[in-house]
Amino acid sequence: MEDRIIRLETKSAYQEHLIQELNEVVITQQNQIDALTKSLHQLRDYMQNNTEQQSSPDQEAPPPHY
Repeated sequence: MEDRIIRLETKSAYQEHLIQELNEVVITQQNQIDALTKSLHQLRDYMQNNTEQQSSPDQEAPPPHY
């Protein structure tokens, strides 16, 4: 009976350690997702601002040789 309890305690300790490691992985991945989301929003804002500032070909002045 005592051997069984020792095995169960060992297994429980191993599982607790594994859960902690997995939790750290999840936290790291969430931080990466947050950073990528922020970068995506910044890129989208940059693209929208630059697209609005550029004039269309119809609005451009003719080249000087005309």
